[in-house]
Amino acid sequence: MKIYLLSLGAGLLVGVIYALLNVRSPAPPVVALVGLFGILLGEQVVPVAKRLLAGEAVTVSWIRTQCAGHVFGELPKTADAEGAAASREHSA
Repeated sequence: MKIYLLSLGAGLLVGVIYALLNVRSPAPPVVALVGLFGILLGEQVVPVAKRLLAGEAVTVSWIRTQCAGHVFGELPKTADAEGAAASREHSA
C-alpha cells in the first residue's frame, strides 16, 4: 500500500509542477518523454551520491553495471534470438 501512496504523491507533485509551468496534462509527447527521461536520470542521482559520500569512486564500469540498465532498460530481442533462447530452455 505504501508504494501506491508514494506513487500518488509523486503524481500529485508532477501535476502541481505541470500547472505551475502551464503545461496541460497529458503533456505533448516530447515534453512527456523528456520528463520521463529526467525521472530515470534523477533516480540515479541517489546511488551516485551515496557512493560518493561513502568515499568510493564512481567509474564508468560502475555506471554501466549499476545505472545504464535501469535508464535504458533491456533492449528488444530479435525473433531469431528469442527462438534460440526458447530452444535452449526446452533442451535444458
